[in-house]
Amino acid sequence: MKKSIVLLSAIAATASLPASAQFTGTPRFEPVKADLIVEDATIYTPAGSATHMAIAHGAIIAIGDAEAVKAHRGVSTQTLDLDGKLVIPGLHDMHVHPSGGGMAQFRCMIPQGSNAEQSLAHIAGCVAKAKPGEWIDGGGYQNDSFGSTPPNKEMLDRVAPNNPVLLRDISGHSAWANSAALKIAGVTASTADPEGGIIERGAGGEPTGILRESASGLVAMHIPPASEERTIEALKWALDEMLSHGITAFDDAGVFRATAKAYASLADAGDLKQRVRGCLWGSDAALIDERMLYARERFSPSCVKLVLDGVPTDGHTAAMVDPYVATHSHDHASSVRERGLLLIPQNELDVQLADLDRKGLTVKFHAAGDAAVRAGLNAIAHARQQNGWSGAMHNVGHNSFVQMEDLRRGAEIGAAFEFSPYIWYPSPIIGDIRKAVGEERMNRWIPVKDALDAGAMVVPGSDWNVVPSVNPFIAIETLVTRQVPGGGGEVLGAQERITLQQAIDIFTRQSSRQMNFDHATGTLEKGKLADFIVLDRNIFTIPVTDIHNTKVLMTYIDGEKVFESTRR
Repeated sequence: MKKSIVLLSAIAATASLPASAQFTGTPRFEPVKADLIVEDATIYTPAGSATHMAIAHGAIIAIGDAEAVKAHRGVSTQTLDLDGKLVIPGLHDMHVHPSGGGMAQFRCMIPQGSNAEQSLAHIAGCVAKAKPGEWIDGGGYQNDSFGSTPPNKEMLDRVAPNNPVLLRDISGHSAWANSAALKIAGVTASTADPEGGIIERGAGGEPTGILRESASGLVAMHIPPASEERTIEALKWALDEMLSHGITAFDDAGVFRATAKAYASLADAGDLKQRVRGCLWGSDAALIDERMLYARERFSPSCVKLVLDGVPTDGHTAAMVDPYVATHSHDHASSVRERGLLLIPQNELDVQLADLDRKGLTVKFHAAGDAAVRAGLNAIAHARQQNGWSGAMHNVGHNSFVQMEDLRRGAEIGAAFEFSPYIWYPSPIIGDIRKAVGEERMNRWIPVKDALDAGAMVVPGSDWNVVPSVNPFIAIETLVTRQVPGGGGEVLGAQERITLQQAIDIFTRQSSRQMNFDHATGTLEKGKLADFIVLDRNIFTIPVTDIHNTKVLMTYIDGEKVFESTRR
């Protein structure tokens, strides 16, 4: 009886199809009418260049020449004639701090390249605008620009005698405090270095005012938090800034609860346009447990940020396989000064990552030194062994230095290597790093090509606002040239230069895949979502040294125009 019912149902289902479909198995439908047709464009696709693209309900339904979209024109179809302009997929930034970028508009930020005199004059200007006793926070100072006398609390005391001051350096991993700030925090000669941090000291153990890594938190915890309204305002400003540079998807690489709330609020108001994966701080277990309270269609709190080391600058806090170059200011009898800081012991890291992986969360590591990179890969390998393949492509971030064997190993275990564009060409922070590690290791500085050649997944992360600009076209150009924007001067790590096509690929397809969204974005082809940008020049035909000048004319997400330049 059951078989008869099933057979009758099958016959009825077949009878309901068009006659042709009963034989071919493919029913015929009227072509979907497009909401928008992009025409007379130069569209960058996996199959080559196209001139037309039809979009309906946010998806690409046809792409090719005029004939390919002809059947999709309807009475209500809008057209966008681009007069031959270049269209490429929306770009990704896989390591960015938007709320920090927005809040920087309200903080004391020292202009890039300022020397000691200019830095102190700028800080004095910030103090002049503040009320007595009001905190001055911000950053951007550059240690090596101070010459033979490094920044110290007395310098700040002279320009800010009545205001507590805490400023982050250009890397974000050291902080500079004045006496008023240290007093509020209770940091004295008798204060022990916190776990994972260093209080720099002078004669008699007196703090100099420079605080490395977690030591800065001793003071930072006393700065009043921004209001909820200011946090939302700052985040919205940053998101708009990123849209103007064609960034349609990104990883927020350090989400606090206040930031998660701000994303949810913007999404609820219809103001969150980009596709965002939020990386929650691994130290906040409660936020990780409550992450889905803040999840929205375009905000996925499905990533966790773990900090494995510091930075390979004058503080010697990045964890290195081989020792740093000895200097007069560092005692190499201390293993911390010799090979840096590994902030999470390997056995603890293995257990933590396996647990997060089991929960379906992607982990983003801060790992600047090659020993930290190796520790992260060890933990990923352990998670694969414990859980099998979870689908999460855990992301080792920064990778200033990586051993060749670890690049090959990363490819084998399904890890992603995320590189930071601002520092793969000569820039202010390079001087500090070169002194710390020596010239030989700088030959493989930020080994992007080595990673690609090893078959590893490679993605870009600006680290804005630790760096001064979120503009991806600066990064795209300098990936190819390894020189300052515009070319000329030193080529930094010449053997790590890649092609323009490879650079575009890591900003689009590879990043989308790392977000587990390449079924829908990352390339422009039929069946995918219409996330694309329109450029003012064809980056494939101009001199590569002109790419950093590229401007985005329009940004579309899901076929919706979310940014338009006044330059068009």
